[in-house]
Amino acid sequence: MSKDYLDQLTGGQLGDFKWQNASTFQVLSPSGTGIRIKAPAKCDYFRDPAGVHVMASAPYLFLEVEGDFTAKVLVSHGFKSVWDAAAVMMWADSDHWAKLCFEATDFGTRAIVSVVTNGASDDGNGVNYHWPEVWLQIVRVGNVFGMQYGPDGIHWNMVRYFGMDVPQKLRIGLVAQCPGGDGAELDFHSFHLENATVRDLRAGV
Repeated sequence: MSKDYLDQLTGGQLGDFKWQNASTFQVLSPSGTGIRIKAPAKCDYFRDPAGVHVMASAPYLFLEVEGDFTAKVLVSHGFKSVWDAAAVMMWADSDHWAKLCFEATDFGTRAIVSVVTNGASDDGNGVNYHWPEVWLQIVRVGNVFGMQYGPDGIHWNMVRYFGMDVPQKLRIGLVAQCPGGDGAELDFHSFHLENATVRDLRAGV
């Protein structure tokens, strides 16, 4: 498996990471197996197609990546409030970004949710997921992207396949969101990123 970039955060330093909407994090264990990011109240990334809710306020801990990539993260959280989510997000600018979330939905479920923003956001609830943690993945080949989820970081299920005209250099990283509640703590157990061109964008491999 590729390098786990969360390993460099064990001393409380950011390493290669940068913040967009800075927050705080803590290492989950003495051995450094992941981090817990604090999300403040009423924070999100969403550009409502109806124009009602336009937000870009959630903590986003990111790396910069250029060209084709695979990025995968193992997440879990307490599902305290509606729309709480731990997510992986690729970001070009405020009008062009996409995130894949493990989210507490407004239907009382825990689901894999995807949002693709190209001017305005769409919002798609995927499969309900009943296990406590899940791997989320975004892959890029040229200006085409795939999103997947899975149980082990190796075997994947397709969520989205879409195109977006964006620069070669993007931000990719971890979002901790709490749009409906008074704050939340979201756990990111592992984050792997590599410049790799997948054979099959739909399958993620």
